[in-house]
Amino acid sequence: MKDDIHIHVTTEYVAPYSNPKKREFRFAYTILIENHGTVGAQLLRRHWLIRDDNGKVQEVRGEGVVGEQPYLEPGEQYQYSSGAMLETPHGTMEGSYEWVDEQQALFTTPISPFYLTVPRVLH
Repeated sequence: MKDDIHIHVTTEYVAPYSNPKKREFRFAYTILIENHGTVGAQLLRRHWLIRDDNGKVQEVRGEGVVGEQPYLEPGEQYQYSSGAMLETPHGTMEGSYEWVDEQQALFTTPISPFYLTVPRVLH
């Protein structure tokens, strides 16, 4: 079942809410989750590892995403946005979602590493 859940990530640097002089770099990310399988599944928990260029790692675990535990029928999708703050202008995130399918089987879907980075400004 885990191979039937597809996860797509887009990221954005949020300059208006960042303060580089205080080493605060804020990023938004949007996750699109698609169920390409033949059975429904509910997202129970999330686990994130957020790394900055200084080697600092933030570990985040929790129920659902943005206060929800969405249930996806076959062919359905779910999208949400959230954010992260780093002390450096570059970093990565990776993690996993834990699910339960309609037969009550638990499974985990890994989320491949993706970059959080301040775009270069050319002069």
